[in-house]
Amino acid sequence: MDDDSTPLHEIDVHDVEYLRHGDTPLLARLYRPRGQTPVALLAEPHGGAWCRGDRLDEDGLNRALAQRGVAVAAFDFRQPPQAGYPASLQDIHFAIRWLKTQAPSLGVRPQEVAVMGVSSGAHQAMLLAMQPHDPRYAALPLAGGEAVDAQVAFAVLCWPVIDPLGRYHYAKALRDSGEPYPAGIDRVLPDHDRYWPDEASMEEASPLRALERGQGATLPPVLYLQGTADRMHPMAHLERFALAYCRAGGELTLNLYPAEDAGFVNKQPDSPATAQAI
Repeated sequence: MDDDSTPLHEIDVHDVEYLRHGDTPLLARLYRPRGQTPVALLAEPHGGAWCRGDRLDEDGLNRALAQRGVAVAAFDFRQPPQAGYPASLQDIHFAIRWLKTQAPSLGVRPQEVAVMGVSSGAHQAMLLAMQPHDPRYAALPLAGGEAVDAQVAFAVLCWPVIDPLGRYHYAKALRDSGEPYPAGIDRVLPDHDRYWPDEASMEEASPLRALERGQGATLPPVLYLQGTADRMHPMAHLERFALAYCRAGGELTLNLYPAEDAGFVNKQPDSPATAQAI
């Protein structure tokens, strides 16, 4: 992920427990440029169709960002079979608030904390960025941080599942049409069923559909990244979201990467497109 035009920093990486459910700790992995004041601090919920993966999934991406002066905190959160929707969003909401309490020790102001996510992680990042005060997601109290909210400075979305219900129907239609279709379709459909209680929940927690139904939302600036060959995250959903977000008064920058597939940053860490995205 080297980009010769950008000076690289040495980085410090360590894990810390940020939350505990019973006897089960949830960890955050902190990436920080060594000896430098970070230019940004990103809370990063990992991808994995809400059901798989952990805070190490985007390790290469997070290290590359830290080398370029961006501090990142990658979070574990509850997943099925331990818990489905909305448990992960409650954990991530707590993580954002917790990170704000840690921000001064990392060299940034709490109001400068932002979010970044990949695929389902980007869905959760955007949903919380739009609904930072929703009591369902703010259900976990933060001792000593009662006055801290989960509002973020901006959101970076890497090929998000921006409409869970739309992607569910899209994936079913692809599967039912017969091969060839992306191999990931057979993996994410069961994950939708494991995480979401029903289709009504998928619709209610869709950032795209919230905007289209005129639901009130906080609208931080958004950077949206996607490859044009990505068939796991429909381009039509991206286009509808970008239009609805801007119509609602939000600022959205769209970066498209020609011929790149879903997850290209992780799959091709040394490609020119990945260097550009970083």
